[in-house]
Amino acid sequence: MTALNKKLVRDLWRLRGQVAAIASVIGAGVAVLVMSLGALEALRETADAYYERSRFADVFATLKRAPERQARRIAALPGVQAVETRISKLALIDIEGFEEPVIGRLVSIPERGEPSLNRLTLRAGRFVAPGRPDEAVVSEAFAEGHGLVPGDRLRAIVNGHARTLEVVGIALSPEFVYAIGPGALMPDERRFGVIWMGREALAAAFDLDGAFNDVSVSLLRGAPPEAVIARLDALLASYGGVGAYDRSDQISNWFLMSEIDQLANLASILPVIFLAVAAFLTNMVLNRLIAIERSEIGLLKAFGYSNAAVGWHYAQLVIVIAAIGIALGFGLGGWFGRVVTGIYAEFYRFPFFFFRPSPAVFAVASVVSFGAALAGTARAVRRAVEMPPAEAMRPPAPALYARGGLSAVLERPFDQPTRMILRQIARWPARSFVTSFGVAMAVGLLVTAFQWTDAIDHMVENFFFQAQHQDVTLGLVEPQSSEITREIARLPGVLAAEPARFVPARLRAGPRSRRDAITGLRGDARLQPVYDARGAVVPLPPEGLLLCTKLAELLAVGPGDLVTVEVLEGRRPTREVPVAGVFETYIGTPAYMDIRALNRLLRERPTANVAHLQVDAAREAQLFAELKELPVVSAVMLRRAAVQKFHETMAESMLIFIGFFAAFSCMLAFGVTYNATRVALSERARELATLRVLGLSRLEISYILLGEVALLALIGLPAGCAVGFAIAGLIAERFETELYRVPLVIDPSTFGLAVAITLAATVISAALVRRRLDRLDLIAVLKTRE
Repeated sequence: MTALNKKLVRDLWRLRGQVAAIASVIGAGVAVLVMSLGALEALRETADAYYERSRFADVFATLKRAPERQARRIAALPGVQAVETRISKLALIDIEGFEEPVIGRLVSIPERGEPSLNRLTLRAGRFVAPGRPDEAVVSEAFAEGHGLVPGDRLRAIVNGHARTLEVVGIALSPEFVYAIGPGALMPDERRFGVIWMGREALAAAFDLDGAFNDVSVSLLRGAPPEAVIARLDALLASYGGVGAYDRSDQISNWFLMSEIDQLANLASILPVIFLAVAAFLTNMVLNRLIAIERSEIGLLKAFGYSNAAVGWHYAQLVIVIAAIGIALGFGLGGWFGRVVTGIYAEFYRFPFFFFRPSPAVFAVASVVSFGAALAGTARAVRRAVEMPPAEAMRPPAPALYARGGLSAVLERPFDQPTRMILRQIARWPARSFVTSFGVAMAVGLLVTAFQWTDAIDHMVENFFFQAQHQDVTLGLVEPQSSEITREIARLPGVLAAEPARFVPARLRAGPRSRRDAITGLRGDARLQPVYDARGAVVPLPPEGLLLCTKLAELLAVGPGDLVTVEVLEGRRPTREVPVAGVFETYIGTPAYMDIRALNRLLRERPTANVAHLQVDAAREAQLFAELKELPVVSAVMLRRAAVQKFHETMAESMLIFIGFFAAFSCMLAFGVTYNATRVALSERARELATLRVLGLSRLEISYILLGEVALLALIGLPAGCAVGFAIAGLIAERFETELYRVPLVIDPSTFGLAVAITLAATVISAALVRRRLDRLDLIAVLKTRE
């Protein structure tokens, strides 16, 4: 071991506290990067592998009824590789011991053999057998939600007729990795399930012998889906087709891809913040270390060590610190990544789910971390290299201080130790800024982490309580006369009922096109009015569209512009409709019209296929029992169940993420304050020892040293709140998707909690340095090194 390497080991041991603090900050950044990139890889690779093995379709279409012979015409379309026709319908399910109606998606499968597309993965039991029309295979999440096993029975209302189905198998499907019911935002395994039955059984139940109402298509490699969709729409238009769509718009895959995009955003923001602070810390430590070791650098050069050797020696110090942090980050990131992957495994139903970060993940984390650390200390290393030996061996020239200005002002109101603190800060503004900046970043990251709970609470309050006043929403099998709401209002426990019309449509504005839906409401709707997230009910105009701001942005339209509305059901009219106004919402991309104007657009009498109900809670059980027997009802959605599931899902995922980032932020706060205090002690040990000899007590010199850090931390706290607000705004902007817009809402208590945690980390680091200060060896410190 060379002399410089021995010195390097001694320096690392002497600075072990600061090394650990800086390494912990680097480790936090690396851990977030490894966790995010690893989970991102896991989701992508798992989805790709599962989709390929199960032959997940590329294009999907729903229609009223088409003869089976049309399958050959679909297969003959250019670019089509395989076609799978089937029957898909909604039904109400009655589960013994569960009071509420359950929505079931009935999907046909062949009684013999497997589907050519969207193949099921059997988890228990077997598939349905020929000649047994009441056998069913249920989705795994639904089975777990109700404790179903092969051999159990459940009651279903199939096309208005009650049937008892026997569960013979439990399976997973690539179509329902993220299985959500009609109108839902989150999977609810107790209130929605997928039930696969034999093709012959469903055909007989829905009078679809020799026909189908749902088709899936796989494409040849390189075939453009847009061309196939256009031809498929033209082919199915006369059979009640509601518009084909490709895999990117398939609801389960769409949710999954949105999650992947958000993970990618996470990986691009937070690690950058941690590693930037780590660069500041290493720069602060190395700059002060070089200032303290000025004479040693001069001696090294005097004894013949080259500039390159001296520079490499100090660069090695940074590399070792970064390597320790990277190793720590690899361990933490791997562990956190497995935890996060476990969370995703709860939400996304794959038959396999693995977390195997590729070498590229670790390589990226290593390169970024080493680069940040070395970039942060390049200037300090250059100073050591460029310092001439003769100059380095001389003590630095003392600073010139003059009485007056700030000093004269400070002498009046403060005692001598406080003046010393203030003068030290004023004389070294850049050094003081680094300390305050680090504290501010710690507070900012804590504010950013805790802000998510504020945003989610605000979204729930706004979407579920301000914008919705109904207790129950009913989906009808077919559009009915709007008079149906009068009959529904007579059901037990119903206090009020309002109709709504939900129509799938394609909205076009110039070259931009969106497949969405238009909801028709009464102009005086009270149970579910059009509500602007900025805090007001928006009156429905008698004509024209009301678009949410996100949909208006995607179509690049505003009030007064014309939008071409192509209805995808019924007579499929196409009309140009003016945009009457826009409103803000945090969830989805809704579009509204007055229900009478929508009925005129559809060229049909007043109809509704949705009913919003206000219900007497004391009579809910009676209402649910009645709804289970109504053949016109295909779906029942409860607002309180949606709120409960939203909170449960967010609580499971967000609390873990918040815990991660809070822990990382505490590491950051501790690393900043400990380094600032520890380096200050190294620099001022001789000065503080002199003050002790002159008669100052341990408490007084502790006040001089720690008071400086405390004051800088207090300066950084309000700045940190502003930083947190800015970072939260950046993340809210980057996390904006078609499904969610995260509002920038931060409660005062969130700022208070972030400040309290940072102060606690500061106090702990100060206590550790105070112990070293109390053990200060006055004789050793006061010895002249020269």
